[in-house]
Amino acid sequence: GLEPIIRVIAVNLSEGDALLVEKTLLWKLGQTLTNKSSGHYSKKFRPKNTLHKLLHNFDYKAGIYYFNVGEGKNQDWNRNWDDMRKYGFISAGGGLRWKRQILSLQKNDIIAAFLPDYGYVGIGRILSKATMVTKAVDAAGRLISSLKLNQPNMFANAHSEVKSEYTAPVYWFRSVAREEAKWAKRSGLYSSQLVRASLQKQNKTLVFLNKEFKIDIEALLVEDLF
Repeated sequence: GLEPIIRVIAVNLSEGDALLVEKTLLWKLGQTLTNKSSGHYSKKFRPKNTLHKLLHNFDYKAGIYYFNVGEGKNQDWNRNWDDMRKYGFISAGGGLRWKRQILSLQKNDIIAAFLPDYGYVGIGRILSKATMVTKAVDAAGRLISSLKLNQPNMFANAHSEVKSEYTAPVYWFRSVAREEAKWAKRSGLYSSQLVRASLQKQNKTLVFLNKEFKIDIEALLVEDLF
């Protein structure tokens, strides 16, 4: 029932500039205003109350990465591709450098999973950052520790922050059994002993993966993730 106080904030703006200023003020003062509309450009502004965490498209951009899901060659290794494929996760660990590489993956990154001695076995999206295996969940939100795994050694060093396995949940767009892995000898396809490496300049490998998995990996990066 009060008369509104009218004050001009800025003058001589284009319509687009004016709408952008309006949205900036709404974002800043939103909790104290009664506006029913969030304003123009709403998808270009960071969601409210999220300054405490990293957000895709604001604090980082998703990338396309090679990810080595190496199982090792003896019973002491801590991971199994069949488990990762069935439940939706990736795993690495056993030391500081491997821990650091899987922790560098961010939510919404696209990965091409590579199984040594076989080839590429899956294309997926990271659903959240990796955590120690004792706290980690699969793509369905179930604790890894509650799953019936082929490789129980995942928990051998579970209480060591350095040597523990670290896992991240993954949504697999495409995945195949090891016997159906995608590879072509002497073709220049990318492979590495690293756990993680960028594929965004590996054009030959990306063309190969798109064809073999019948997918457009680059298009996955520009999907509307809000």
